[in-house]
Amino acid sequence: MKKSDPTPPPSSSSSYCSSSSSSSSSKPSSVLHHLTPNLTDHYTLGEEIGRGSNGTTYICIDKSNSKRYACKSILKSTLSSKKYFDHVLREIEIMHHVSDLPNVVRIKEAYEDSESVHLVMELCEGGELFNRIMDKGPFTEKKAASLIKTIVEVMEGFHSLGVIHRDLKPENFLFVSDDEDAALTAIDFGWSGFYEPGDILCDVVGTIQYVAPEVLDERYGPEADIWSAGVILYVLLCREYPFSADDELATAKQIKDGHLDLESGHWLSISDNAKDLIRNMLNVDPEKRFTPHQVLCHEWIVDATGDAPKKPLESAVLSRLKGFSSMNKLKKMALRVIVEWMSEEELAGLKKFFKMFDTDNSGTITYDKLKQGLRKLGSDLIDSEIQALMDAADLDNNGTIDCNEFLAATLHLNKLDKEENLKKVFSFFDIDGNGYITVDDILQVCRGFGLGDVNPEERPNKLTKTLK
Repeated sequence: MKKSDPTPPPSSSSSYCSSSSSSSSSKPSSVLHHLTPNLTDHYTLGEEIGRGSNGTTYICIDKSNSKRYACKSILKSTLSSKKYFDHVLREIEIMHHVSDLPNVVRIKEAYEDSESVHLVMELCEGGELFNRIMDKGPFTEKKAASLIKTIVEVMEGFHSLGVIHRDLKPENFLFVSDDEDAALTAIDFGWSGFYEPGDILCDVVGTIQYVAPEVLDERYGPEADIWSAGVILYVLLCREYPFSADDELATAKQIKDGHLDLESGHWLSISDNAKDLIRNMLNVDPEKRFTPHQVLCHEWIVDATGDAPKKPLESAVLSRLKGFSSMNKLKKMALRVIVEWMSEEELAGLKKFFKMFDTDNSGTITYDKLKQGLRKLGSDLIDSEIQALMDAADLDNNGTIDCNEFLAATLHLNKLDKEENLKKVFSFFDIDGNGYITVDDILQVCRGFGLGDVNPEERPNKLTKTLK
């Protein structure tokens, strides 16, 4: 087995069968929506640690605390048109959008100068999953089950956030360290795309040996990621591709035929349960293919890892709205303030969800829109439960949810755990700058946002006491 070459880069956004092509092909001068400091003002670039089709990765050291990160630098001279600039921007947006998921590389900051775009992110020093497969040979069934469980959990998390990965393969998973039991981390989301439930994607992207048959037919959805994970599982157990020929056309024909050889050679020593899971993940019919939840509940996975989820992972928007509704007003206010400080790239994924709910582009979500959107996301909440979510997110009590209210209600809660965010929130509430937050400060901020008073029991001497 050798590393596989990917197909050409995708278009600037997830391509849908009803989509029109980009209205402009002129090449812009920048990727980000805003100016940034110079990377070298804050970081020292070290040795090169990776090189791919869309960037070079270096060791990167924070000058303020000597912490080590990875920095992926993309030369803008290699971006030949607007769609490639948009492609890089989408990668940054998706990195921010999925960065809070477990086992996903965390982006720290993005920088841009006249020559390059730089993505500073968490450093994983254990090498690629691909290299461990090559160095150690096929994994034991127990180890393979553990690894594929992590990969499918990552995929399920992506789908809950309205993102399809589209290039799941061992090269795109790194171990955080050289330890035998080091955690696995997903990297490189350059070919990932945003989607809504029911969308049909058409652009053929990915790496041929891992591409699902419906992708080759240019009509697919998130089920294609399960196929790719099934190929990874096959590779983990036998160190060979299930579908591979001398050229891409012949490989594509094998993929569409879907014939699996699980009864000869190395497969003679593999359990029937493992083979059953592979067959269900590599079903050529995406409607009959296993869902992420079915994979995670499969007997082979559960026997090896010891647990199974009780229910499928629900939409991140729904779970975050539920969490927001249970917060006190000060925490809600803190998240509302944090939204004001976040960049367009950090909020892009959640804004796409807002547009899905705001079907008439009025800039607000009514109860009926919220109900319709939640149904589209698979929610079975009753009307009173939907109304409770509506009331919680409608911070100014005007009967609708505007975009910033929606963003505050759907931010990941770890935004409240970041010290830099807490400092900004505290500074925002400390209106007179005296280092303390009084009840009058809190009331003034709430009134400024049209939120009215705060309950007496929610009035701390210092905001940080409530946020922690």
